[in-house]
Amino acid sequence: MREIRTRIRTVRNIAKITRAMKLVAAARLKRAQGRVTAARPYAERMQHMMRELSAAAVHIAHPLLEVREERRTAVLVLTSDRGLCGSYNTNVLRKAMELLRGRDPQSVRLLLMGRKGAQFFRRQPYPVVTSLPLSGREVSFADVQPVVATLRQLFEGGEVDAVYVVYARFVNAITQVPTILLLLPLKPPESDAEPGEAAGAATEVIFEPAPAVLLGRLLPRYVDTQVYRALVEAVASEHGARMTSMTAATENASEMIDTLTLSLNRVRQAAITKEIAEIVTGAEAVKR
Repeated sequence: MREIRTRIRTVRNIAKITRAMKLVAAARLKRAQGRVTAARPYAERMQHMMRELSAAAVHIAHPLLEVREERRTAVLVLTSDRGLCGSYNTNVLRKAMELLRGRDPQSVRLLLMGRKGAQFFRRQPYPVVTSLPLSGREVSFADVQPVVATLRQLFEGGEVDAVYVVYARFVNAITQVPTILLLLPLKPPESDAEPGEAAGAATEVIFEPAPAVLLGRLLPRYVDTQVYRALVEAVASEHGARMTSMTAATENASEMIDTLTLSLNRVRQAAITKEIAEIVTGAEAVKR
């Protein structure tokens, strides 16, 4: 009985911790979800617009618009700094390995945000260009500036031919979808025109100011926006996964306490029954 009571106290203390972590994650998720809601429409519209502009400005030379044969690749992987968030990090890292599988490790440049990703790729043969922590609290454009500068330098300098971002797209607190985003080079949107229709009618654009000036300002902002959008989605996904995980852990602890309490009652009943039997046996022996 003493051992069971000790286990009940231990599980009850763990349940208090998981319940507190669930409440903290829920509060942070609400703020992170607000950032996702604010960033997603702008980022999606920016992505669509830049693809249309890149299709209309095929004659314009810009380092971020250069399409080359994909031989060397840079991959930005967004994970969390802390654990206790279920399979969130495992799913993101599995998606990253799907992208990297079959590639020559020397043709890959990894950029990591989040300590869990750094710990995982420390045991892999792929070279890591930079590794930064990823705070799960407040995120801003300033957090993406160092990694964006490195990505642009790699692509514009011709060290890589494509840039990918691997992150978890936030759907809700229960669902986070590991996603691979081709950041660079820009690809024109898929045309919905019929084969007999004019191919370039949908992409006719009038530039003001000059196309080179306009794209020179918009393209760096586009890269910043897409990485920032992936960052806020990843942070919201982390908090959603942690809240779900801690909810399940708290419920499991409650079920374990109920099971241990039932076992304690059975042991106590058995002890009382044994004592009663001993008393009755002793009374019978005295009568004889």
